[in-house]
This record gives sequence, structure tokens and C-alpha cells, in this order.
Amino acid sequence: MMRIKELFQTNIVLAVLTLPVSVAWGQAHHVIGRPLASNVIMPQTRAFAIDRSRPVRITEVRAEVAILEQAATTTMDISLQNPSRSRVEAELIVPVPDGAVVRGFSFEGAADEPTAQVLPKDEASTTYDALVARIRDPALLEFVGYNLIRSSVFPVDANGTQKVRLIYEELLAADGDRIDYALPRSESVDYTIPWKVSVRIKSKRPISTVYSPSHKLQTMRSGANVVSAAIASDAISEPGPFRLSYLLERNGVTASLLAYPDPKVDGGYFLVLAGLPARPAQGPGGPAIKREVTLVLDRSGSMNGEKIEQVREAALQILAGLEDGEAFNIIAYNDAVDLFSSKPVLKTAGNIQRARKYLKGIKARSGTNIHDALLEALRPKPVEDMLPIVLFLTDGLPTVGQTSEVAIRNVAIKANPYRRRIFTFGVGVDVNTPLLQRIAAETRATATFVLPKEDVELKVAQVFKRLNGPVLAGTMLEADPAGGLVRVHDIMPARLPDLFEGDQLVVLGRYSGDEPLTFRLRGNYLGAQRTFTFTFDLDKATTRNGFVPRLWASRKIGMLSDAIRQLGAEDDQLPTRQQAADNPRMTELVEEIIRLSTEFGILTEYTAFLAREGTDLSNREEVFAAANNEFLHRAVRTRSGLGGVNQDLNNDRQMRQVVLNGRNTLLDANLNRVSVTTVQQVNDRAFYNRNGRWVDSRIVNKESTINPAKVIAFGSAEFRTLAHRLAREGRQGSISLRGDILMVVDDEPVLVQGAANQ
Repeated sequence: MMRIKELFQTNIVLAVLTLPVSVAWGQAHHVIGRPLASNVIMPQTRAFAIDRSRPVRITEVRAEVAILEQAATTTMDISLQNPSRSRVEAELIVPVPDGAVVRGFSFEGAADEPTAQVLPKDEASTTYDALVARIRDPALLEFVGYNLIRSSVFPVDANGTQKVRLIYEELLAADGDRIDYALPRSESVDYTIPWKVSVRIKSKRPISTVYSPSHKLQTMRSGANVVSAAIASDAISEPGPFRLSYLLERNGVTASLLAYPDPKVDGGYFLVLAGLPARPAQGPGGPAIKREVTLVLDRSGSMNGEKIEQVREAALQILAGLEDGEAFNIIAYNDAVDLFSSKPVLKTAGNIQRARKYLKGIKARSGTNIHDALLEALRPKPVEDMLPIVLFLTDGLPTVGQTSEVAIRNVAIKANPYRRRIFTFGVGVDVNTPLLQRIAAETRATATFVLPKEDVELKVAQVFKRLNGPVLAGTMLEADPAGGLVRVHDIMPARLPDLFEGDQLVVLGRYSGDEPLTFRLRGNYLGAQRTFTFTFDLDKATTRNGFVPRLWASRKIGMLSDAIRQLGAEDDQLPTRQQAADNPRMTELVEEIIRLSTEFGILTEYTAFLAREGTDLSNREEVFAAANNEFLHRAVRTRSGLGGVNQDLNNDRQMRQVVLNGRNTLLDANLNRVSVTTVQQVNDRAFYNRNGRWVDSRIVNKESTINPAKVIAFGSAEFRTLAHRLAREGRQGSISLRGDILMVVDDEPVLVQGAANQ
């Protein structure tokens, strides 16, 4: 077993990556009296082989973060592999946030005497200049402006592996009740090295909620003051810096605001993050807000066999999961509608026994009368002071009674006097997906699709588990108009969901002006009407919050796409799909989707063609015709089958998106996961790859007619000045793309020539 050699803090380089114009990149070849090693390892982006015959690879990075009262300790374990037949030299370069202090560094195996030391700022600049000059890889530029940790040289044995551990500490920034953590990583879509990141947060004050706009999280609460979170297993290879924010609890709902300024909208974009108490108060009789749950179960002939058995088990699980004193009812339907009870009943031992007997007697046969089953579920008056919830399940299209999609949809919207929440479940793919989606969306609920070979019981149970312990029902968010002016626009979601134990609320929108914003969040909070008022200053709005407008745009595109889906509904069994094609509203929706998709680099199954080579984005008529054709043939005319399910899964994810999707990953018509890598979202900009050249999304639709105002060569003094400026704005990643870059600088097109073209 190789021994671990510990290096003290004095054996680590801690420097700042700056770009002094006085040092020519082409002249720096040695650093601190010695040349660069044959391999330079920057785990945030990749390994750089100066001797290309002996490259070292990064195979995995693990990061464990411990946060205690704003003090964060990050432990990075970097796994390296040397596939060559000879021993190689390598050194570690790690960008870290401002204020980071190194506490430890170790690696496996023997090493030469360490030669690294803490560098003064001018020598740190020379170090970085040497890297760029020698390696000539623009990927290094993504971390200009960050502090830099550089280790001493160490060997990596032939056909061997090496594990390196780096520990650093920092004091995290706080904005009111919100504390933010960031771990620098490349935004390049080519970056696929898995990062397994876990965070443990401990605080004297209770922790309300934990949120990441960059990566999907799995969280676990050990108590009111301790929360653990980790990047989900299916997101460990997602690019981009890992960002995490958590809210410390106040009285009731806690909220914070992140803002991005944008002169184009005379203000900017905002994200409001709200969290609930870690341990919502409960009375002696159970939850403060009790639930009334109506199960509406499809018993048509197509449910016969395993599906009906799974539905029975799901129903039994739900009944068992109800608290004492909560209420329930069961409705089974095929061509006729049958009720367990004429009105909801309280959960008692006797009622549960009767419900078991009722469920056992359900047989699957005949057709599907969705309209009447839905109408019957919404008709009874709910039990007083309970939150009325419907779990509506179907595995087919309406075949009996009223089959019009519009008529059935209107039941949920216009014949729902008690505002029941209708959580819909489509079992299989022979269901009208936009119908189920719209019914749920109109009633503060969600639609769930159970794909072939998936377990109905498990899917239903997962949804019901999320509905545990209502905390804030009938949620409303209002912006206080300043001076009689409406300063907040395009809030999404427009209809807020009810909030249950462990939920968080992420609201996105646009604002105008720069005066503070005041919001009022109100609803039934733990059994009593209550209003929470929040005032947020905009002085911390920054372009570094580029994820805010991107999340807003993604939700907006999803909402517009869903509106087109709804235009394809059939009314009174008469097809209106041709009417949709001729509808001016259709033209307006498609044009706005094209504009947003192009500007923000957010592509959907309908607009993926925008990133294809050969698509002339300057030909507006051709682009519109192609997009319009996609929406007509798929969004409007495909209502069921795999194609219908995939569209609603994609749309639903976009409309509720809280995490970035840097690779534009989506489900295709066969439910295969695909991504678009010819568009690069970086910082707060987007670039399209056109014949090997990256083009700024702001001018990509007129690329063929543009003559750059200037041409800047990689490594030149002018290039260094540009990089330095972009770093101050948090946009240095814009010039880290490989190849030529046609970008906008000071409202003028500028061509930045890539290193390979020098």
C-alpha cells in the first residue's frame, strides 16, 4: 500500500488568476524558477498534457462540503489515471473562490521535495501567463479572475492511478436569511467528468430549505438544524459550477430574492425562493390542515389484470397513509360511475374496513366515461376546513358519454365549485396527455404518467407521499405596486401550488426599475389565513446570476408550448386542428418561442433544428415555417401515444423548471434521452456553433451579413484586456470556447480568433 505524504500549507500555491497586460503570454515559460510539469491538472475543466504522448486523465472528483454557521470546509478528492507506459510528472491547479484558505493537501505515493510556495500576486500572474502561453488552450480562460491553488510537482506511475486530496476553507456570503455556496466548474457541454458532491449544513437557527439552481439535489433532513444534500446520481456529469443556497428559518415562511439586471427590459429578472418551517406546528389532533382525498379509479376493460391489482394496492396505501380525522371517498368508473359513499367520510376503523371490501369488489370491464367520473368527484361539498384533493386515474381515452376534450377540460375549470385539486395519472400511453396535463395545471396539481412496465402503485404512492402535511394552501403571491406602477411582470407560475411539508417555492419573473420590490405571500397557513410580506433590495442584482433569466425563459417557453398544445383540443367531436393552424394566436406563440429559444440558447423538441448546421437563422420566414410545421404536426395533432407522453413530460419539466439544463437534454418521440451540444450556454450568454465558429445568440440571426468591427487574436495584448474585462463581469467563460468566437462587445460584433488559428 502506497504511503500518504502530507504537505503543509506552506507547500501550496495560493494565488489570484489575473491578466496583467505588461506580461506577454508568449514569453513566460518557467514558473518560480522551474518549468511547467508535463501534465497540468485543473479538475474544474480537464487535464492539459504538455507532452501529449504521456497524458494524465481525470476520472472522477468527489467533493464533501461541511458548512457550520457560514464557515464552509471543502474536501476535494481527485482521481487521476496515467495510461502511458512511463512515469509522468504532473501538478495540480485548482481555482477556488475569493477568501479561500488551504488547510490540507495529500496524495498517494512518494514524492520529490515540494517546491511550491505561496506566490505574491505578480508571480501568480506569471504562473497563469505561463500556463496559457505554453498550453494555448482557451479552456483555461474560464477561470480567469479566480483565486488559484497550485501544488508542487508529483509523479504518477506508469499504468497507474493517483488520488489527490485538497482541503480549503472559506466564509460564505449571506444575503439576509440566505447563505450561498459555489464550487467552480466548467460550463462546457464537452465536460463529462463525474463530480460526486455532497453537502452537510449545520446551523444554530433552523434551516428552512436548501436549493440549487445548477444541479438536481437529493436532500435529507436529520433535524431542524441539520440538512444533508447531494447532487443526484443522474446529474453528477452535468456541467457548470455547483451552486447551493439555503434559507435560515424565520417566523413562518422565509423568502429571499436573487436578481439579474438587464437594461433591455428596463430592469431585470428575479427569482424568489421561499421555504417553510423545518418542523411545521401540529395540533394534538394531527396536521393543522387536514386533507380530504377522493380516489377516482378507472375500471374499464383495459385495466384488467395486473393494472387493476396495482391500483387496489395503491388505494389501500393511500387510505393507510391518511391521518386520523382526515376524510376520503372512492369512485370507480367505466361506462358508468359508482361511488363508495355519496359524500366523503372520516377515516375510522369501520370506514376503512368498508373501503377494503369495496376495493376488493372492483372488476375491470367496459368503456371509459371520464367526463361523468370527473363531474361526480367534484360535485359533493367537501368536509369543512379540509383541503380537498382528487387523485384521478385513467388508462385510456374517453370512449363513453361526453368525449370532447374541451368539454372534459371545462369540468375541471368551470364545474369545480369547491376548487378541488385534481392530481391526474395517465397509465400507459393510450391517454390524452394534454387533457390530463391541463386538468391538473388548472387546479394547483400535477399530472403523472405511468409508462409501460412501470408500477402504478409506486407512482401513485410517490405523489401521495409529497402531499403530506399541508402547510400553506390556496397560495397567492402579489407584488406591491410602487407609486401606482406595476413593476413586476410575467410571474411564473401564475397559479402557485399548495405547499406541503418539505416543499419550497421558486417563483420567476421580470421587474422594472431599481427600487426595492415588495411581495405579499398569503394563504391558509396551518389552518389560519395569514399574509407574509417581504421587501427585497435590488442593490445586489448581478450578471453573475445568469441562471435567473435562463430559468425564467425556459419556463416561459414551456408555458407557450403548452398553450399551443391546448389549441389542438377537439370540441364537440369536431376537429379544430386546422383552425389552430389558421389561428393568429398560433403565429404569435410560435414567433415568441423562436425568439426566446434563439436568444437564451434553450432548445426544445420543436426548436432543436435551430442548432443544426445548415439552418439559416437570418431567413425568418423559413425558420418560422419549420417551427410552425413542428408544432402543428406534433404539439397540435399528437394527443396520445409515446409522442404525446414525451411532449407533456418535456413541457411539464420546463414549466416547473428550477434547475439549469445546460445540455438542452430532453426526451424524444420514443422517450429516449437526447441532448443538443451545438449550443453552449455560458455565464449569462449563449453561443451557436456554426461551421466550427461560435456565434453570439444576439447576432446569430444576422451572422451572414455581419462584418466584425474588429478582430482580436488569441494571446494578444487586446485579447488579454478583453479577458480581464470579462472576468470583472463574471463572463470570462465567453472566450473559453474552442475555435473562433463572433461575439458582441459594447454593442459591436467582434471576432475573437481561437488559439488554433494563430
